Amino acid sequence: MKLHCEVEVVSRHLPALGLRNRGKGVRAVLTLCQQTPKSQPRPQAGGERGGPHPAYLLISTLKDKRGTRYEQLKENIDQFFTKFVDEGKATVRLKEPPVDICLSKANSSSLKGFLSAVKLAYRGCDIDAPLSNPIPVKTSEFEKFKTKMVITSKKDYPLSKNFPHSLEHLQTSYCGLVRVDLRMLCLKNLRKLDLSHNHIKKLPATIGDLIHLQELNLSDNHLESFSVALCQSTLKKSLRSLDLSKNKIKALPVQFCQLRELTDLKLDDNELIRFPFKIGQLTNLRFLSAARNKLPFLPSEFKNLFLEYLDLFGNTFEQPKVLPVIMLQTPLTLLESSARTILYNRIPYGSNIIPFHLCQDLDTAKTCVCGRYCLSCFIQGTTTMNLHSVAHTVVLVDNMGGTEAPVLSYFCSLGCYINSCDTLK
Repeated sequence: MKLHCEVEVVSRHLPALGLRNRGKGVRAVLTLCQQTPKSQPRPQAGGERGGPHPAYLLISTLKDKRGTRYEQLKENIDQFFTKFVDEGKATVRLKEPPVDICLSKANSSSLKGFLSAVKLAYRGCDIDAPLSNPIPVKTSEFEKFKTKMVITSKKDYPLSKNFPHSLEHLQTSYCGLVRVDLRMLCLKNLRKLDLSHNHIKKLPATIGDLIHLQELNLSDNHLESFSVALCQSTLKKSLRSLDLSKNKIKALPVQFCQLRELTDLKLDDNELIRFPFKIGQLTNLRFLSAARNKLPFLPSEFKNLFLEYLDLFGNTFEQPKVLPVIMLQTPLTLLESSARTILYNRIPYGSNIIPFHLCQDLDTAKTCVCGRYCLSCFIQGTTTMNLHSVAHTVVLVDNMGGTEAPVLSYFCSLGCYINSCDTLK
């Protein structure tokens, strides 16, 4: 029985010196072996020869293919630590020698099966699964534990075998993919996924199940949207870099702004007609590139960004309108009044409480410059903003050397509009 994972052996005799974090594990193959009769001491006269042969653990690495033995597992295990076994992590504490064998980056189901067999060996019970022979591990065994794979042509794309489950970085570019290969979605250790230069039209929601994914490159595909389901998946907690450049995306949903861990966002060469109006909620965003789109203006919350680099070159920005659009109502409708109250007081809501269409109205409510909210009762005005006020480095907006762009602002009342007249001018 074998297990591919990363292993670190920590001696409990060595002083910790106040260091909380252990060192980095190394790629290894763990083998549960059974001692052959020749390696056992001969029984004394009248002694019994029956019972299972003792099992031992063999840890092999690329530098030590013969491996290090940890003999006689029977009654030699002090404790199992399996709190994070679903994440592919576990620790086996031996009595002699006094070490902790720390396992990580293992396939969770394989790890559970391996630990079950080790527990049986500890109790001296028969193990149902066949135990491996103590032979040196081949170099090819470690190929199964690759953390990075780069495929840049269709002829090299694997069709008959799975991707190594240990992959952390996978690039499949110029492979002619028209959809995301579902085998990729089983790579739970994946941190970087590059699907650029393909023909992908739609993303499966299950990409959101890749809980460790930090970088996603989808540039130069045929995407027309980025789904709400992905915005509300576990990508909210993990995704740092997203490249959607050279696609056919016209708009991003307002829920896109829930990806608040984003630091780098590339949207160049799409068909964007607007940014999500809550884009100011992307407080960690530092690099934003959306050149050569069809943006007529920026949302008012764009002013809340704090960027290091901004590129909006080649957009069809409109000139600010002199007269505002007035859509005020007096008195406020019941819908408008109740919506403002819910949002201002941050009262929880959901489709299990109120109708779904009302949830959509609340999700897309406009934010006044005073911080309050409005649905359909507002004043809309445009002003000009120097992009240097939100970014340290700004690429020129046009060939004339400009760094200013129009901003669309909303006002929940006539008083807010009058107080902001100086800004509008």
